[in-house]
Amino acid sequence: MRLGVLDIGSNTGHLLVVDAHGGAAPLPAFSYKEPLRLAEHLTADGSLSQAGIDALTDFTAAAMEVAEDRGCEEMLAFATSAVREADNTDQVLDHVAEKTGTRIEVLSGEDEARLTFLAVRRWFGWSAGRLAVFDIGGGSLEIAGGPDESPDVAWSIPLGAARLARDFFGGAEPDEVTLRELRRRIRSEIARDAGHLLRHGAPHRAAATSKTFRSLARICGAAPSSEGHLVPRTLRRDDLEAWLPTLIATPPEKMADLPGVSPSRAHQMLPGALVAQGVMDIFDLSELEICPWALREGVILERFDQISILD
Repeated sequence: MRLGVLDIGSNTGHLLVVDAHGGAAPLPAFSYKEPLRLAEHLTADGSLSQAGIDALTDFTAAAMEVAEDRGCEEMLAFATSAVREADNTDQVLDHVAEKTGTRIEVLSGEDEARLTFLAVRRWFGWSAGRLAVFDIGGGSLEIAGGPDESPDVAWSIPLGAARLARDFFGGAEPDEVTLRELRRRIRSEIARDAGHLLRHGAPHRAAATSKTFRSLARICGAAPSSEGHLVPRTLRRDDLEAWLPTLIATPPEKMADLPGVSPSRAHQMLPGALVAQGVMDIFDLSELEICPWALREGVILERFDQISILD
């Protein structure tokens, strides 16, 4: 069965076309994505701006044409924190549906964490034992953990890399006072509910997903994406801490010169690195294994599980 998954993230709109078959991993057939930066299109009053609505609508219309051309039998369309938290969410979704014929579902933060956890569990398997999963998006940080396919705990924190870049830097280079304030905010937000994950003891395996974590791992020496997704990749706390002074001193326009950093996300790398460091410090993790599967794969796997049950 060929499925289309339309992922409207806080940074990027991504259509992933996959071939899904019982007993097999979803096989990517085609990918189409555009930087939308919806988290940065949220206005002071909390609404998604007209520019953001137009960008979302245009991308959705184009993605639907691609999905049709590629022979998708079914479309799964969902949005995450930037659309979820906008004060005008219903108006935005109604506008997109009217113009494109596509109704986008908004995932809750808990569902986002839960589905990402499912994908990571399937990737690493039962040998991972009690698993902890962390995902830094554009608008939020998702955390989940547990020994099964459904996590015992799953929650979302408004610590996305794009959100923090907008709120704390606004295009300017960071100063010491701003960095201290940002660091304090990150750690207090993560620590507030850290006990949910830690009450069952330390995880046997800790994993990270998302472009931010992958880029940080690449900066710190992990294999490039050209070597394929089966190559093990790890982000080590010591390596990240050694790189932080360089990331702080590097202006956003030069950040894209670092390995694994795209120009559209360069301004987000420093806040993303501070969130990653906060996660590893608060949960006392010396390293995080990078998982190539994340939310999109979780959505696909859950849907295919439902189809298999019906069959």
